[in-house]
Amino acid sequence: MPKVTRRTLLKASAGAACGFGLGWTGNFVRSALAVPEPKIVKTAKIQATLTNAGPTRDVLTYGDADMPPVLRMTKGETFAARLINGIDEPTTIHWHGVRVPNKMDGVPFLVQPYIYTGDHFDYVFAPPDAGTFWYHPHCNTLVQMGHGLTGVIVVENPGDPQFDAEVVLNLRDWRLGGDGQFIEQYRPRDAAKSGTFGTVRTTNWLQQPQYDAPSGGLVRLRAAITDVTRIYSFRVQGADASVIAIDGNPVPQQFGLDLLQLGPGQRLDLAIRMPDQEEAVVSLEDIRGTKAAVLATLRSVGPSLRRDMRDLAPLEPNPVGQVDVGSAQHVRLALSATAENVSADSICGSLGYSFWAINKMPWSGDTPDPTAPLAELKLGKSYIIDMENLTPRIHPIHLHGMSFTVLSSSKRQVKPQISDTYLIQADEKVQLGFVADNLGDWLLHCHIIEHQKTGMTSYFRVV
Repeated sequence: MPKVTRRTLLKASAGAACGFGLGWTGNFVRSALAVPEPKIVKTAKIQATLTNAGPTRDVLTYGDADMPPVLRMTKGETFAARLINGIDEPTTIHWHGVRVPNKMDGVPFLVQPYIYTGDHFDYVFAPPDAGTFWYHPHCNTLVQMGHGLTGVIVVENPGDPQFDAEVVLNLRDWRLGGDGQFIEQYRPRDAAKSGTFGTVRTTNWLQQPQYDAPSGGLVRLRAAITDVTRIYSFRVQGADASVIAIDGNPVPQQFGLDLLQLGPGQRLDLAIRMPDQEEAVVSLEDIRGTKAAVLATLRSVGPSLRRDMRDLAPLEPNPVGQVDVGSAQHVRLALSATAENVSADSICGSLGYSFWAINKMPWSGDTPDPTAPLAELKLGKSYIIDMENLTPRIHPIHLHGMSFTVLSSSKRQVKPQISDTYLIQADEKVQLGFVADNLGDWLLHCHIIEHQKTGMTSYFRVV
């Protein structure tokens, strides 16, 4: 099998990497002349206090503060950011869930060259969708993300209903020893299973932080799972809570939070009606596992606003193309393990092992040409991914550049939810329908990063 190199990947994608999609990308081109002053986003290596053991060395962040800032954008308006690389290895930014033009997607050598130490790159795009998203590198992802380079994006819609408060939560683990310093980021035996879990859990780089919210008010809680491994089962204690959006897209109908399970890369928007009593505490918990973990708490303050959850208008839907199920072409994807316990190149680097595969072949090697896409899709056409999980593990499968609609599942009745990441259960078969409306090469991979880097990754090409 030919060896995958940066040069062959660049050559394979050169024609597609500069393209724009249909519809909303036309607005991007028209607004390109009115590019605002770029927001400076600089990577840095710092010390940060994450445990009681004292400052942790070699933490990575964006900007001047400890935690990467929440980047705020407005739906349909041009956003510009200049990434300056201040760390001692190459990096990029991927705008997870945001449907950007292909050359803004941040995947090195598939669509963008490395940003080396001291260099910079200007990202410019107009986000077509409102919602909660996040940003992270696609270089040496396990280490860079594991050491802190994960931040939340809020794309605001002026037409959204009014809340009395907003709380944004960045949920992530750290692999730290008893002295508060980093330990090995992964273990091969765990990478071959569910992934290597962190030892310290944080919300906004704090352990169980508390935030004040108006008594009797309506709070919009935005939570992004930026961890490299952990799957969450969410529960709210002490208040009524309704799910209003998942992965940046409004749910078809709001529903009560009942042990909702989401994986790395996914996001959750909740409407929470705070208690009327001052000092009352509401907790967001993860109950997956043997012991419930409190992620963050909200405290009621001030006289009650006496808001009613029924007064809350639904969120406006995002302009995602509707799949034509009748004419859609089907693409079969089987998620599997592999016996090829050998080193293999990856789009975003290798851990030196191949444990996981798509269509029974680890990347590279999904096709006879190791640099070829899983499938070549026609611009504007409808497609259905028939995806089957042949493994005993859960996989959050993320598609870059486009959004899909969950059509059916062999495990449960599904709502027609629009998303960019699907948490497929063991032995589940699912259908994901989408319109190929964005030109370029778009990564598809498991967002348990060890699974991605040991074979469960590839890409589609839209031409």
